[in-house]
Amino acid sequence: MSQGTPVSSLSAHQSARATLAANIIRLRRGKGWSQEALAFECGLHRTFVAHVERQARNVSLDNIERIAIALGVTMAELVREPPPPEPKAKGKSA
Repeated sequence: MSQGTPVSSLSAHQSARATLAANIIRLRRGKGWSQEALAFECGLHRTFVAHVERQARNVSLDNIERIAIALGVTMAELVREPPPPEPKAKGKSA
């Protein structure tokens, strides 16, 4: 077994596949694109894009690069975990 990050500490983080899917969905929707439109822009099949967004397919670095270029972001941005949400400010009592 390799010596790296213990599996127990990885469980606190979202999987790379889930992070990638969430970022693709967020960026695609931000552009107002359907899965079909994104697929067209990056030269992939619509069902492949759907499978990536559902985390049902492994995706190659080449295809991550194609998706990143189509969305106008870096590959690193697609696999970067979003920062945790800021805590909501509590209302002041009168």
